[in-house]
Amino acid sequence: MNNIELAAILDEMGTLLEIQGQNRFRTQAYHNAARALEQLGESVADLVSQDRLGEVPGIGQTLKEKVTTLVTTGRLAFYEALRAQTPPALLYMLHLPGIGPKKVQTLHAQLGITSLEELKAACMDDRVAALKGFGAKTQQKILDGIGFLGQAGKRLRVDQAQVIADSILEPMRSWRGLSKLELCGSLRRRKETINDLDFLVCCDDSGPIMDKFAALPGVTQVVGRGETKLSVVFSHRLRADQGPVTMPVDLRVVRDDQFPFALHYFTGSKEHNIAVRARAQAYGLKLNEYELAGPKRQVKCRDEADLFRALDLDYIPPELRENTGELAAAEKHQLPDLVKLDDLTGVFHCHTDWSDGSATIAEMAEAARRLGFQYLGLADHSQSLTVARGLTPARVREQQKEIDTINRRMRGFRIFKGIECDILADGALDFDDDTLATFDYVVASVHSHFGQSQADMTARIVRAVSHPYVTMLGHATGRLLLRRDGYKVDLDAVLQAAAKHGALVEINSDPHRLDLDWIHCKRARELGIRLVINPDAHSTEGLDVICYGIDVARRAWLTSADILNTRSVDEIAAYLTERKNRAQSLRGLT
Repeated sequence: MNNIELAAILDEMGTLLEIQGQNRFRTQAYHNAARALEQLGESVADLVSQDRLGEVPGIGQTLKEKVTTLVTTGRLAFYEALRAQTPPALLYMLHLPGIGPKKVQTLHAQLGITSLEELKAACMDDRVAALKGFGAKTQQKILDGIGFLGQAGKRLRVDQAQVIADSILEPMRSWRGLSKLELCGSLRRRKETINDLDFLVCCDDSGPIMDKFAALPGVTQVVGRGETKLSVVFSHRLRADQGPVTMPVDLRVVRDDQFPFALHYFTGSKEHNIAVRARAQAYGLKLNEYELAGPKRQVKCRDEADLFRALDLDYIPPELRENTGELAAAEKHQLPDLVKLDDLTGVFHCHTDWSDGSATIAEMAEAARRLGFQYLGLADHSQSLTVARGLTPARVREQQKEIDTINRRMRGFRIFKGIECDILADGALDFDDDTLATFDYVVASVHSHFGQSQADMTARIVRAVSHPYVTMLGHATGRLLLRRDGYKVDLDAVLQAAAKHGALVEINSDPHRLDLDWIHCKRARELGIRLVINPDAHSTEGLDVICYGIDVARRAWLTSADILNTRSVDEIAAYLTERKNRAQSLRGLT
């Protein structure tokens, strides 16, 4: 099992224990441990084999034994018993608005509910409203939630969620009466996948604004409405040739003096908010979505920066708000100056119509120049990937001649000659050394034999990144978000090999991939690996996705110094030449 799978099991165990009514401290220990494993840069299996699992914060002796059993046997009797004791529908009920594990436990224990159908019937009979802590409003929310669970609630990629958010923001920006408007939630934190959207506005009269929001063309259902919150289901067609997708959307309305606190609270994450509230309590203050106040004073804030300043913290960018050390760094004035889109001077790993791209070399170069880049690295597919019209050595020579011609014509801009070279099943590269030596750089990627064992896949990629002519590793895990898990690989072993041999590692900005993820980007930085943000563009429009790679880098605490393609074109040329000379020396070609 990999770290993510182990974390998911621990998190589920914590939730199952909550549903059973176990005490909060015990259940939270499982959730905290899950979060710790999920964010580890090292393989949990390695820690177990080295007897270092106890070094992970939040992993006590009991959890250490359970994780060790999972790693070594792939099973855990305690987990299997918990699942057997819990009807599957109880977990699904957690997707309903206003329903947490405690309420699920109450519904199960007092009404014997084991399915959504039974829950709906209990609501229709007003049995749920009669329970302590529920009431008529909660009962109606549950009924409404059951009604739209089948329509909404599926996660979307960040780019898809952004399109929907923009379709909502565009008309709202022209509404009279709004003094402030912000997007909140996980999309503001730039997570890879998004479950719902949160909008925050400031206005004097919430009624007309909520009416306008509910009347937006994409709103298919109003789930709930109160004085300060409106919940709807929003439908949007992302592509003309596909049906619409739906997302739950919340609108929250606050006063001007409440806005900074609400913006912070509704941005999250939950773990970050808990940590900030605890810090406020240490200052004798209470922080919630409406205020920061003490027994004898109320702290006024104009914006989020004032809120953080009141707690003796530097401003924490939304991308870092995951409770992974950002408060300690903000207190010590050690938060990094995060990389920005404007820092990029060019990109690599771009495809043209020589393989499976849709644009010519000249069109791709001109599009890159319009974006303000100083250079563009082309990397069409190598010969083994015939489905993508991979280049043979003969076609490589033809393409390189065309690149030379265009480079002579373009002033103030340079095209670097690259290739996305397939890593074959045994770890060998798809071209011989003579052909590899003709490129300015080489991206090595896996495109086949995804079903190899973890040991074989790891050895395969380690062999490839150890090759002197490999400049960078492309989309390291092969994952496709919400469509396909990555292949089984010991990524930490791969990163250590890349560090040893000086290979770069790509942050693939294609929102279908976002590979490496931000957690392993942090590990790569710890190992001294320089990363490179690439679009994996197959069209001129594909260059625009580079912003999503920036999101990943920022969530990983990376600065411009950590990213290769923030250097000038001359520095890039010198770096690639030095790498190539080193490779030729190692291969005895000079």
